[in-house]
Amino acid sequence: MQSLNVYDLNNTRKAKMELVFFNRVPKVGSQTFMELLRRLSERNNFQFNRDAVQKVETIRLAEDQQQEMAEVISDLPVPSVFIKHVCYTNFSKFNLPTPIYINVVRDPVERVISWFYYVRAPWYFVERKAAFPDLPLPHPGWLKKDFETCVLSGDQECTYTQGVSVEGIGDHRRQSLFFCGHAYECTPFNTVGALERAKRAVESQYAVVGVLEDLNTTLAVFEKYIPRFFQGVRDIYDTSAEYLTKINKNNFKPPVSEKVKDIVRRNFTNEIEFYQFCRQRLHKQYLAVHLAQKHLT
Repeated sequence: MQSLNVYDLNNTRKAKMELVFFNRVPKVGSQTFMELLRRLSERNNFQFNRDAVQKVETIRLAEDQQQEMAEVISDLPVPSVFIKHVCYTNFSKFNLPTPIYINVVRDPVERVISWFYYVRAPWYFVERKAAFPDLPLPHPGWLKKDFETCVLSGDQECTYTQGVSVEGIGDHRRQSLFFCGHAYECTPFNTVGALERAKRAVESQYAVVGVLEDLNTTLAVFEKYIPRFFQGVRDIYDTSAEYLTKINKNNFKPPVSEKVKDIVRRNFTNEIEFYQFCRQRLHKQYLAVHLAQKHLT
């Protein structure tokens, strides 16, 4: 405990430009965090930028696409925040200034359950169809699936096979992919190699990785470690908590038994370890601040 040091745990100091890059993981409450950042942009006087909604979201980019995206972000006026579903991107590789990297994670099994029902929610199709009228409607049998039956019947959609690579944002089993990066070695599900790469990026590059299940701690750490952008975030959340907690909430999601969750967890060992690693780091950052304050008083 006494060895915890705010300086060592603060990667914000490594940034070379006053720009927050939120390469958001889906289904971790990121819509709520986006709304918080939008409100903070007005309060703290910075520009809010988010990527446009796309018909097919590509999160793992070829090197030339990575460079193009990094150049577009680097050209934004500062201070700014930029938000996009995309893998961790190393700006310095392209001789561009390093932004302030942030993200949020969620219990990986709860996250795949959330995604399973999110893409089956009626309002999801209304929104998608309005944005992209040529999208085909899904098969009624697919819409009627429930997660427990899907797991217990060995349905391919709910069979989380070790080492399998599935491309595209439609596969939500690999939360670590958003931190591991664009390399092919990051794509196999639940591998030690992807886990270690993701951990290394979090520890060496990310200013803060919040945890949905530890929201109060997350907001406190964001405010302390990136005050230029997050000053006042807890005040904003406290005054609008009822509205913010309902953003993208899926009232069509039924409960899933612990028995079925335990079956799924057996195949999520490294994803769970990555989640616990991020959670532990967040708590270290929180404790380091409070220890420093204690020593000053």
